[in-house]
Amino acid sequence: MSLTLNSTLAALKPSGIRRFSAMAKATPGCISLTLGEPDGNTDETVKAQVTADLAANLTHYPANNGQPYLREAIAAHMRDVRGLGALGYTPDEVVVTNGATEALCATLGAMLNPGDEVIIPTPAYILYESITILNSATPVYLDTCPTGFQITREALAAVASERTKAIIITSPNNPTGCVLNADSLDAVADFAVEHDVFVICDDVYGRLVYADGFQSFAARHPELRDRIVVCDSFSKPYAMTGWRLGWIAADAWFVAQAAKVHQYMVSSVPSFVQHAAVAALESDIEPALEMYRERRDLVLRRLDEIGLPVNRPDGAFYVFPSIEQFGLSSEEFCERLIREAGVALVPGSLFGAEGHVRLSYCCSMEDIAEGLNRLESFVRKLEA
Repeated sequence: MSLTLNSTLAALKPSGIRRFSAMAKATPGCISLTLGEPDGNTDETVKAQVTADLAANLTHYPANNGQPYLREAIAAHMRDVRGLGALGYTPDEVVVTNGATEALCATLGAMLNPGDEVIIPTPAYILYESITILNSATPVYLDTCPTGFQITREALAAVASERTKAIIITSPNNPTGCVLNADSLDAVADFAVEHDVFVICDDVYGRLVYADGFQSFAARHPELRDRIVVCDSFSKPYAMTGWRLGWIAADAWFVAQAAKVHQYMVSSVPSFVQHAAVAALESDIEPALEMYRERRDLVLRRLDEIGLPVNRPDGAFYVFPSIEQFGLSSEEFCERLIREAGVALVPGSLFGAEGHVRLSYCCSMEDIAEGLNRLESFVRKLEA
């Protein structure tokens, strides 16, 4: 008898984003505008807390769901900073996870049965699809490209079925940087009630917003507390991608089940990073936010000069211009861009949106400016 593996893995591929990043690294002098990782370092006060906790021998098993003081800090942060006071999440309704990735894994692992369907508005981060498939469920794609990356009632109705279990929304979005407007949020809320489904809010970019009046789904619709699951992370706003720290916040009945998945998957996050996480929540991200805003404005100005159409992003650190005019697939466009111009972007096909490319402005203004100059030269060559 031959040995066999989990058959769902056959449908999964290694990260395409990392593949293009690797191509950039292998190309001498290439400027990489691929990874969505802050180019700055973690604040010194946050790092110092780890040193102090190691010196204090905080190296033993912590509480599975996170130390009480960190869960209390997260609950207060969601109430006072993130505008979720109306939901009233308590520390017992928070699970500290190994990044938002594990938060999403635990959430979907607790939620899905074989044959369930998860609606994924695209463009979207490929992780949602992969975790859904690993849980023997089916991803169902809702294309938002025709509606300016917003979600409509008509589009939701077109993908609904009796097997729909959840919808995942990301605002600000990766890869577009776009923020869901009130009509989109309300359409999702009405759909969730009508079809009795969960709303999973991937809020990892929720603090990186450049427009006034931003409102997350959970803040706008606290009446849906019983079916909202918030997944969040320290990675993006606090330049802590390597720390692998995030959290789940949800109604107590759901958290009790998600905590089981978390416990048996990773047990807990390390003891000696949890005071540091509290320090991060107390840190000032306004300087970083202003820096990203300036970079975004430069990118938008240059893309307009180059002639690449783009929906103006109001958050995150990405832009997602269209390249449809050139008649190339997004993978061919990006591969040639690396080889012929020495600048790396990410194909839109990796996010379920052919005809676009993702540009990350998580690098210096100098690299952004030079990368866009190279992009312009490449575009002019294609136009010739």
